[in-house]
Amino acid sequence: MYPYYRVQEGGWDVDVSSRTMRDVQLVIHEFDPNSDAYVEKNGRKLPVDVPWAEVDVERYDALIIPGGRAPEWIRVDVDVRRITEHFFARNLPIALVCHGAQVPAVYGLLKGRKTACFPPITGDMENAGATVIDAPDVVDGNLVSCRGWPDMPQFGRAMMELFSKSVSPASA
Repeated sequence: MYPYYRVQEGGWDVDVSSRTMRDVQLVIHEFDPNSDAYVEKNGRKLPVDVPWAEVDVERYDALIIPGGRAPEWIRVDVDVRRITEHFFARNLPIALVCHGAQVPAVYGLLKGRKTACFPPITGDMENAGATVIDAPDVVDGNLVSCRGWPDMPQFGRAMMELFSKSVSPASA
């Protein structure tokens, strides 16, 4: 939710897209000292504005790919690939949160690029040809990324700086 609100705060319109028009069930990842990995709890529901199949990529100036477990399944959708490749091919601003780097990585789009990511997927990113930087806000040209939700303050500033250089208000 943080990038969603942060971009709106910056004066841009935001559309949420998913496979269908059903609300997206967001989750909260917590680091529980009694668990070996993060735990997942249901969060808010996010209304969808447009399904992936209907996204007219020419209408948009920037792309945010969420983190969490969503990238595991969204990356196999042909329209997600179409959308993602459009933004990379045109050097438009792209923000990757946490596991979000899995989406362009699987399409070969991170080869030779620098990115942050959730630490356990570092090997996947390196195998995709990316250089992983362990930092809360990694900017590489049109790409800004972070390791996860604890990085949101630094990532948010870097994302807004990148978007401000490239995107006109009311068109993100």
